[in-house]
Amino acid sequence: MNVHFWFFLIVVILLIVGIIIMTKMLKTVQKEDHIPLDHVQLSSTTAIEEAISNRRSIHEFKNESLLYSNISQILWAAQGITDKNRGLRAAPSAGALYPLELYVIAGDVGNLASGVYKYRPDKHALVKVSTGDKRINLAEAAADQNWIHKAPASIVICAVYERTAQKYKEHAERFVHMEVGAVAENIALQCISLEMATVFVGVFDDNKVRSVIDAAKNEVPMCVLTLGKTFTKLN
Repeated sequence: MNVHFWFFLIVVILLIVGIIIMTKMLKTVQKEDHIPLDHVQLSSTTAIEEAISNRRSIHEFKNESLLYSNISQILWAAQGITDKNRGLRAAPSAGALYPLELYVIAGDVGNLASGVYKYRPDKHALVKVSTGDKRINLAEAAADQNWIHKAPASIVICAVYERTAQKYKEHAERFVHMEVGAVAENIALQCISLEMATVFVGVFDDNKVRSVIDAAKNEVPMCVLTLGKTFTKLN
């Protein structure tokens, strides 16, 4: 075999490798396309005392679509940026390390196709993870609690313990769990202000939930919060 053959073979191999790399890069870029969320409201007619007084765990929801703005406001209340200069968020986080990742399982949300989305607090935007209505899959992963399937949408809070452990070592788990509670309560109170309801779900198969939302291996599902319009008349 002459030199020209080997040169041609190397060029072909490099082209194939280049095509593979470019394909992967394009898929990554496509996956990371951001879907902007609505601007958030920083005031309402609901006093914080009223929201606390009316907060309840609700399992039944009206057969009514959620507004895209509802999802936007709730995600902001959970993990939205409240101090752009320092990158601080709506819920407290030990060392401002922010180990939590939020996923939205949308089934009946106006202007948002059914699917799984990941929240990007820095851009106040969603990134599409997968398409199709996954609510029944989430309900099955959560011990067949069918009311999860009936809710227009749900949020799954996942934790990456390593982010907090890098500073707080053996105390990381405690701090992460405290943060999950703070985020969940923010969601609950924001729901009251929006005349919505939610409930904190903790019974589920971790691996099945991770599969439904296509979470990374180091993202541990911590809880599910269903979202919907409530039948209950707030006092």
